[in-house]
Amino acid sequence: MSDAAMIVAGAIACLGLSGAGSAFGTGFAAAAAVGSWKKCYAANKPAPFLLLSFVGAPITQTLYGVILMFIMLGKVGNAAPGAGVPCLVAGVFAGLAIGLSALFQGRAGAAACDAQAETNQGFTNYLAALGIVETVAIFAMAFALVALLAIK
Repeated sequence: MSDAAMIVAGAIACLGLSGAGSAFGTGFAAAAAVGSWKKCYAANKPAPFLLLSFVGAPITQTLYGVILMFIMLGKVGNAAPGAGVPCLVAGVFAGLAIGLSALFQGRAGAAACDAQAETNQGFTNYLAALGIVETVAIFAMAFALVALLAIK
């Protein structure tokens, strides 16, 4: 496999893994939001619209994967010999870290949906917890960018 093909494969892996994590994360949080709203309707309580912020939180990890993908694809035309393997490895492992961050952010978002709908309290605390999980994805993207910039 040529270096250019491995770079493209790394870019696709990064986007695919981060996007898959976002799909899982938003799916978990969305299912919890729907269940929480159902409980509110059944109890004649107002259904909090704020739950959508928990549902949407994991989607940003796809954007981080897109950023890395574009950086990697920018190396295709002028890649030094041997650049393919490091780009492929960076794409797979950065995408995995970003995707897992999204998955677990969705799991935390699901718990936040349940707690917010039941108590109508703690919104800022729940968002802070989701932000900490998001930080893992930001670190993975930032450090992968540093590594990719070192690849000539």
